[in-house]
Amino acid sequence: MIANGRFMLLLGLFSTLPAAMAALVPSAPVQAAVADQPETRITHSFLATGQETYVLDDAGKVTWRYPRNTRDGWILPSGNALLAVTKCGDYPHGAVVEVTHQGKTVFEFKGTQSEVNTVEPLEGDRVLLTEAGDHPRLLEVDRAGKIVVEVPLSAQTKDHHLQTRMARKLANGNYLVPQLLDRVVREYTPKGKVVWEVSVPSPSMPFTAIRLDNGNTLIDCTHGDRVIEVDSAGKTVWELTNADLHGPLIHDACGGQRLPNGDTVITSYAIGKDHLHLFEVTPQKNIVWTYSPADKPGVHELQILTTNGKPLTGRPLR
Repeated sequence: MIANGRFMLLLGLFSTLPAAMAALVPSAPVQAAVADQPETRITHSFLATGQETYVLDDAGKVTWRYPRNTRDGWILPSGNALLAVTKCGDYPHGAVVEVTHQGKTVFEFKGTQSEVNTVEPLEGDRVLLTEAGDHPRLLEVDRAGKIVVEVPLSAQTKDHHLQTRMARKLANGNYLVPQLLDRVVREYTPKGKVVWEVSVPSPSMPFTAIRLDNGNTLIDCTHGDRVIEVDSAGKTVWELTNADLHGPLIHDACGGQRLPNGDTVITSYAIGKDHLHLFEVTPQKNIVWTYSPADKPGVHELQILTTNGKPLTGRPLR
């Protein structure tokens, strides 16, 4: 079970999504193709981060854009977007920003090392982020930009870019951190102690790690073109590779989200067969929804906002 305080906060935050997202995600007809079950009509609206940052509605229409490259992000109940910005001229060490629908920046925290690769909204109006560099670390900052929690990360330092990706705070107060070149997912306490870890075999690198409500951990493996679910002992209990699908659809599995119905949405950041960017797969490994634009770069990370016009229930597992 999820710790009551964090669950109730996130449930309260995201249950208000429909009103806040009204301007961003209007109701619309069917958007995407269905691969394995053509009789099923599924639509999703979602936030996409990467070389392009945008919200797409159910009809496949872009309803909002942010002009910079991003690595991670969330649409907040207010309708604002909380984003991890890729390093650029304005943010040479990366940053976390909150921007309104009109593009006004209402919060920013500028990175101090090589890159900022994670962002997550937390209770108490705090923001979680990771910094890659000579001193890899995970931070919680308040809205004044003050660091209130600092967790040193035990990661290799020869390649800053391949240190960490989609870190998340867990219900028990610890942090789950995928470490790419180390090929390990680690759970850290706020004091920086590693209390759980699981390795992935080369050439796979863990990119997204999601602690599920049953205690299992879902891991998207970039380079390995696979997604695995492991139990608390680290044993693989579910795995998806291109051998399970109709050709090379997984090409650089980066972002992902487990939906309330048990299905998983996966990004192919390097773009799979037939321009595949995103797809939804059932536990039985049937593809039931795809997003395959011919004119957009790959999606780095995503947040599914609505399904068939209705908001997701509970906290987003991503």
